Amino acid sequence: MTKIIRARETMTSKERVLRTFAHEKTDRVTIGYEANPAIHARVAHALGIADESMDKVRDALGVDYRGVNPAYTGKPLFEEKPGLSVNPLEGCYMRYVSHETGGYWDFCEFPLKDASDALFESYPVPSPDDFDYDGALEQCKALGDYGMYTGGAGVPDVINSNGRIMGMEDVLIHLFNGDGAAMDFIKRRADFQYGMLERTLDKCGDYIDFVWLGEDLGTQRGPMISLELYRETIKPVHSRFVGLAASYGKPVIVHCCGSSSWAFEDFIEMGVSAVDTLQPEAADMSPQYLKKTFGNRLGYRGCISTAGALATGTPEDVRETVKSTLEIMMDGGGYNFAPTHQIQDNTPVENVFAMYQAAHDYGVY
Repeated sequence: MTKIIRARETMTSKERVLRTFAHEKTDRVTIGYEANPAIHARVAHALGIADESMDKVRDALGVDYRGVNPAYTGKPLFEEKPGLSVNPLEGCYMRYVSHETGGYWDFCEFPLKDASDALFESYPVPSPDDFDYDGALEQCKALGDYGMYTGGAGVPDVINSNGRIMGMEDVLIHLFNGDGAAMDFIKRRADFQYGMLERTLDKCGDYIDFVWLGEDLGTQRGPMISLELYRETIKPVHSRFVGLAASYGKPVIVHCCGSSSWAFEDFIEMGVSAVDTLQPEAADMSPQYLKKTFGNRLGYRGCISTAGALATGTPEDVRETVKSTLEIMMDGGGYNFAPTHQIQDNTPVENVFAMYQAAHDYGVY
């Protein structure tokens, strides 16, 4: 059985998270964890966690925060299809694709691809009324001294989440052309997410420490859309959500895959506190570039590539990657240690443990 030897801790996880967002000194770096199911199962078994409990694995690794979101309690909005999985809030369909190290759910049917105006207008969007906010409050009370967030990478996530429903090509064309029915649908979905987030913060605000938002804005090589189009169509949505979090006194972290730093000055202007994922192999996303360009005007989460040494190197390669990343990103506080995305199924288990052990060994202030 494998065991992570944790750094000496003098703070609760909640204290550590709050201080990280405030760029104040902590005892050790704040730690996060995301992993695909197959590699997560292997990590859990190596830790001696037979039931593969996510919370038990997080505790073993020293993860500092948990997400709290209300469960959907409304009627089913979308048809079930044999052999496919349907997202109950979006209506996009996925099929499971196996590979030699695990598998993944691949988006395969896009119900609003080439949709008519009438279909956009009639397509179901959940109501904020149909969620269990009291249950979310109970979750908060049970989590005690962990840091807590609400939201997630899919909120409001204009490009990616709507791309799952209508296809990426369609959503980009609709944004560029300003197509009325499609833009009205995008607004309806954002209004629903805003209403649910507002109700969650109203019920659970005494416990929630930060709000997590998301918007994938880049490919590996550069922007997915122009800065002008971002400012015209997406920034007003982001600004509204950031403003909501600010009205409850909550900092905001934004998940953004790919080469996204071209939008970070606008994030700072809106009041975003930190950015997440930070794939170092993408253009203008290396730790060196981010720190040189934005300094401590932003906090950072991620930078440990799931496509680099973690997947293809040795444990010693992983330790060296973690060490060099921490040396850059810990300067001035504000850094959340985490993989750039879900740890992938082709990752050796020993590399996962090397990653988290190195965080505890080198991530001490």
